[in-house]
Amino acid sequence: MSTLLPLLALLLVGWMPAVRGDELGVVGPTYEIAEPDLLAVIESRLKRMAQTGELARKQREHRDRVVSAVEKPKPVPGVQTTVTPRRFFLDPTWVLDRDIRTADGALLFARGQKVNPLEHVSLRERLVLFDGRDRRQVALARQTVQRSWGLRLMRSWKRRVFYDQGGNLTRRLGIRQVPAVVSQDGKRLRIDEIRP
Repeated sequence: MSTLLPLLALLLVGWMPAVRGDELGVVGPTYEIAEPDLLAVIESRLKRMAQTGELARKQREHRDRVVSAVEKPKPVPGVQTTVTPRRFFLDPTWVLDRDIRTADGALLFARGQKVNPLEHVSLRERLVLFDGRDRRQVALARQTVQRSWGLRLMRSWKRRVFYDQGGNLTRRLGIRQVPAVVSQDGKRLRIDEIRP
């Protein structure tokens, strides 16, 4: 039976008429492409917008939206101003889901191994998380930072500020209230949610 199928297929293909292409002539009217070139349309529109000042206005609006998003990021959902102060500790140990290797391929940590980053690096500075829209929290954060880092910060408050956009850090650390101060306590993190 298995040898009959290929033979039957060959016979059927052999009986099929040959297909060939013939010039059939013009069947109906043909027309030139009437649509304008898309890039030419875009370029023309941009030139017109530049001449009327609309392009500059749109650029200013975009810049203002970007600056506003940086200066006034959206609040992190689920995080509120501290009502009841709380202190808790977090063990940052996790189980690796893949091998960690150096640039030259040497194995640092094997998949499945438990790793606590604080056994390898220290948290050099305390992290202060606060709502920058609340002037009481800003004042408390400044005071906390100055107490922690001394005179060089007291002179200028020139310090990097990071936004917890999307709430990734607060979520991972279990922070529900701000201001909060994160510091190292041995091989774990100490988190203090304090009243402004």
